[in-house]
Amino acid sequence: MADVKKVVLAYSGGLDTSVILKWLQDTYNCEVVTFTADLGQGEEVEPARAKAQALGVKEIFIDDLREEFVRDFVFPMFRANTVYEGEYLLGTSIARPLIAKRLIEIANATGADAISHGATGKGNDQVRFELGAYALKPGVKVIAPWREWDLLSREKLMDYAAKHEIPIERHGKKKSPYSMDANLLHISYEGGVLEDTWTEHEEDMWRWTKSPEMAPDVPTYIELTYRNGDIVAIDGVEMTPAQVLTQLNKVGGENGIGRLDIVENRYVGMKSRGCYETPGGTIMLKAHRAIESITLDREVAHLKDELMPKYASLIYNGYWWSPERLMLQQMIDASQVNVNGVVRLKLYKGNVIIVGRKSDDSLFDANIATFEDDAGAYNQSDAAGFIKLNALRMRIAANKGRNTLV
Repeated sequence: MADVKKVVLAYSGGLDTSVILKWLQDTYNCEVVTFTADLGQGEEVEPARAKAQALGVKEIFIDDLREEFVRDFVFPMFRANTVYEGEYLLGTSIARPLIAKRLIEIANATGADAISHGATGKGNDQVRFELGAYALKPGVKVIAPWREWDLLSREKLMDYAAKHEIPIERHGKKKSPYSMDANLLHISYEGGVLEDTWTEHEEDMWRWTKSPEMAPDVPTYIELTYRNGDIVAIDGVEMTPAQVLTQLNKVGGENGIGRLDIVENRYVGMKSRGCYETPGGTIMLKAHRAIESITLDREVAHLKDELMPKYASLIYNGYWWSPERLMLQQMIDASQVNVNGVVRLKLYKGNVIIVGRKSDDSLFDANIATFEDDAGAYNQSDAAGFIKLNALRMRIAANKGRNTLV
């Protein structure tokens, strides 16, 4: 067991992290500093202060990180049109490097020699937290209680809490059967009936979105203004990054947008079914590709599409602070200098429909693209030589008896 004098714990105030706090004090006989992040999860975070104080914690950090989260993590990710395995918008993954960063900052500020988290040994988050921590503070000690203790069930955690008189809130309402994670980008659901991949998710599970069937019968139109690849205004009203995402979540959820039911391949080797609500992110992805369609050079756009799966895997697997992700981000950001303009969208019963896009930096030339008389803007006879040159290798192969149908 490592010699630890002070540890910074990522602390929510719930059952798991409250037990971890006491367990750290007793097992490592160390001082514990708690850190609670407000990432827009929609729950009050301030009660964590009283809970930590009740367990003797003297240094308590409760930080509103919503603006930093969207500005420095969500927006850069969406500049790359990032999607993992073709569907997942990485709502949980993208929050972890920020939490790791803040854990290390607090460790440095308080003189702590270790950090701790409540991620289980079966999930991806243990990897994301710890890769980030080691990248930012190579010598830091990491304590992952779920890999050390024998409290491997909710019943054992509850017994431990009762034995040590750890205050745990008991709500009158029925506890959700799902393991859930929320931030300003998304809310996720795992466990319960979702562990059977054939069973349909329950309608009352969803928190942020209406079902498409219950969404309004009249579409909602919105306009998003882009500057250097980021949304800076909605319907002409300038907003901060967190305000943008909050508003898009609201309007998207009202229109039944952003529900997802997938089986993903976890970093640790297992497959896991999860349901996700990402209304604002779903709108952002569609709109960003629309503004890029008129402002990006063709080959730049295609290169970005080729790089995106690698970029997505780096985020999913916890390599946000890696040199390769930082290199890719520089390339992506350089491509966004001219990604400026306005996208007009129609939101209707779960669908995000692009109905207009315009930009002073647009590469779209109606004089060339027109099906009417282009007044000589485009010489159609130029295509003949281009086609023959590209067909040359196939014509040679055919003359040698290759490329035949039989």
